[in-house]
Amino acid sequence: MREAIKNRYDFVVLFDVENGNPNGDPDAGNMPRVDPETGYGIVTDVCMKRKIRNYVQMVKEGDENYHIYINDSVPLNRSDAEACAACGVKPDKLKDVKKSDPGIDEKLRDWMCGHYYDIRTFGAVMTTFVKGALNCGQVRGPVQFSFARSVDPVVPQNVTITRVAITKEDDAKEKNSEMGSKYIIPYGLYRAEGYVSANLARKTTGFSEEDLELLWQAILNMFENDHSAARGKMAVRELIIFRHDSEIGNAPSYKLFEAVHVSRRDGVEIPRSYQDYMVCVDADLPKGVRCERRS
Repeated sequence: MREAIKNRYDFVVLFDVENGNPNGDPDAGNMPRVDPETGYGIVTDVCMKRKIRNYVQMVKEGDENYHIYINDSVPLNRSDAEACAACGVKPDKLKDVKKSDPGIDEKLRDWMCGHYYDIRTFGAVMTTFVKGALNCGQVRGPVQFSFARSVDPVVPQNVTITRVAITKEDDAKEKNSEMGSKYIIPYGLYRAEGYVSANLARKTTGFSEEDLELLWQAILNMFENDHSAARGKMAVRELIIFRHDSEIGNAPSYKLFEAVHVSRRDGVEIPRSYQDYMVCVDADLPKGVRCERRS
C-alpha cells in the first residue's frame, strides 16, 4: 500500500450555475433540488462525486492505478472478480478461502484500493466480498462531502421550448413544431463542505499526497469537461482548503467552516453573478491550522 497522507484537511467549495439545472430531482420531474421549507437550492454529494470520478477517469485514462469502480459501463462484480483473480481466489469460494488464508480480507482490500481511485478516496460497498463474509466488503473512504446548498434562495423556472422536428408521421401533416419544457435556475451560488481524514487514509485505503492533489484538481475542474445544455453555465469559483498540522486535526471542522463568510455586496438585492458576492476567510484561525485558497 502506498504511503498515506499525514495531515487532516477540511475544505469549502464554492460553485455557481447560470441558466441551468445543477442537479435535477427525478422524483419531481427533474426539477432542480430545493429545500421546500427555505427555498435554498441543493446539490447532492453523489452528484459532485460523479463529476470528480469523471474527471479522474479522463485525465488518468489507461493508468491501472486510477481506475474508477463506480462506472456506468462496467458491472461491479466484474471489477470484484479481477481482484479475486489477482489474489488467486474464486469469487464463489471466498468463504472457504477465509479459513485457509486469514489475511485474504486485507489482500483484496489493498488490491482494490491500489487500483481504484474512487475506492481509496470515497470508499465503496463491494457486494461480492460482502456475500463472501469478508470484512473488506465495506471500505470507508477518507474523503467525504456534504450536500451543497445555495447561499441564497433560488427560484426554479420552467421554460417552454420548441423544436421543429416532429415525432410522428401523422402529426407532420397538422403541425410544424412541437412544444417542450426545461427547468433552469437563473443564477445560484452553491457552497459545499468536505473532509479528508488522514487517520482513515492510513488505516484503510492508503490515500496519498498524489491522490490528494488530484482530488483538488478534480474539484476545481469538475464542471469543465461536463458541460451540457441542461446544466447551463456551471463553474467552480473557489476551493478553500484548511490543512491541520496533525493526523487527527487541530480544530473542529465546524469552526473552520464558520470562518468562511459569503455575503452579497452592498446594494445587490437579486444576485446574478459571482461578482455580486464577497468571500472572506477569518485571518485568526485556530492554532495548527493553515488556509489555502485556490481558484
